[in-house]
Amino acid sequence: MADRSGRPCPCGSGETYAGCCGRYVSGAAAAPTAEALMRSRYSAFVAGEEAYLLRTWHPRTRPPRVELDPRTRWTGLEVLGTTGGSAFHATATVTFRASYRGGSLHERSRFERVDGAWAYVDGDFLD
Repeated sequence: MADRSGRPCPCGSGETYAGCCGRYVSGAAAAPTAEALMRSRYSAFVAGEEAYLLRTWHPRTRPPRVELDPRTRWTGLEVLGTTGGSAFHATATVTFRASYRGGSLHERSRFERVDGAWAYVDGDFLD
């Protein structure tokens, strides 16, 4: 994938990709909260980082592979709410809206800790 390090992070934090989600996607650091993991997974979708998506998927629900559609153009992320997800929790939910050219995806995602690290379990699509 192209070097995004100095560009704004796709997650909308206002920071650079390197200073925000890029450090999680590269493996240099682990996402400290479920929301940070969800944001980094959105950024991985934008950047086409299929390996990171698999690596951060809970082993219980992880598919054998992820095949991203290269024609999808993600245009923004809005976090609508969170429950749990800090260093003091074992589970969490993050509700968000991810926009792409032509529509949006509204989901409530579930996360659990696996060996101390946050992992995406699954999600429900919302209207």
